[in-house]
Amino acid sequence: MSVSAYVPARRLAAAALAAAAAVGAAAPPASAADHGPRTCRERVQISEVRRYVPGPEHHFNRSLNREWVAITNTGHREANLDGWTLSDDDGRTYTFHHYRLEGRATVRIHTGIGRDSDTDLYQDRRNSVWDEDFDTATLRDDRGRLIDAVSWGVEGRHGGRCSGEGLHDAGCRLGGGRHDEDEHRH
Repeated sequence: MSVSAYVPARRLAAAALAAAAAVGAAAPPASAADHGPRTCRERVQISEVRRYVPGPEHHFNRSLNREWVAITNTGHREANLDGWTLSDDDGRTYTFHHYRLEGRATVRIHTGIGRDSDTDLYQDRRNSVWDEDFDTATLRDDRGRLIDAVSWGVEGRHGGRCSGEGLHDAGCRLGGGRHDEDEHRH
């Protein structure tokens, strides 16, 4: 091979390597693009709401603890819920303090008084929170961003008609669970 043929071949090889490096730097590896970490917003949701229908024992703690909201982490990694809030339409709010929800786990937030555990948290209230006729359970992260909301009742406060029969009925999920902050602002 002559020197004159060797120089263009070397330049061509260098140009090909530079082009490949530029493309590789711009595109993430396939594993990062296809299997990147999911955020807590995508993994944590309200999975069930059990409303309490008041009876003669309306204010007894045992009855209040039959009223709860289940929060589920559908992801594999734990989610730090410290500072997150769970509230109703009337503004009654429970704030999570130093709580981490394991992956593929559910925690129930009971209305009454009790001892917190990994699977059950207590709001320590003496009155029912979730309205029987219509209400919305709203979950927000520590920055106030809407994570999930579930409504029920004859006519929800967000204008939608929802069914609300039975204690176990989670009602209507607004916007499929996750939605933009401005979409359902009170």
